[in-house]
Amino acid sequence: MEQVSWDNINREFLPRLNEMTGENYRLPTEAEWEYAARGGIYESLYIPYIYAGSNRLKEVAWYYENSHRETKPVGLKKPNALGLYDLSGNVYEWCADWYGGSDYFQVCLDAGVVENPIGCTQGSFRVVRGGYRDGTRRDCRVSYRLDYAPLYLDYLVGFRLVVSVLQSVGWKKG
Repeated sequence: MEQVSWDNINREFLPRLNEMTGENYRLPTEAEWEYAARGGIYESLYIPYIYAGSNRLKEVAWYYENSHRETKPVGLKKPNALGLYDLSGNVYEWCADWYGGSDYFQVCLDAGVVENPIGCTQGSFRVVRGGYRDGTRRDCRVSYRLDYAPLYLDYLVGFRLVVSVLQSVGWKKG
């Protein structure tokens, strides 16, 4: 799904979906998104992939070198260790969190918060992660963060949902 704003997702789509299904779907927190993109691996001794599932971007992502400026169907590239597709490239993905600055996770680490850091409680912009079809290699890195206004919608932003909180989601320096 692309061309949807953070506000559209949270004010229109999710309430309807949750009412229809009886579930509690939501956008992932930024920490949950990164944990999933890293394939569930966050141990400090493990050197994670640069991209979600590989150090070779063409294996796992659609970006400016191979997308032909088109959003592709999910699942045409290699999945990561959790079996998730397209966490690098194709479209940026909205996260639930307010954007806390480019050094947010370093601030959390410095404060000793390494287990599922909670995002900022207020702000003007929301977090997007993952890169997009016309993006560069840098845009598609698992660690790359960007911010957009909650009303922003364009072909380069989409979303994925979670239905329950992962237990013991962690993020550690490493």
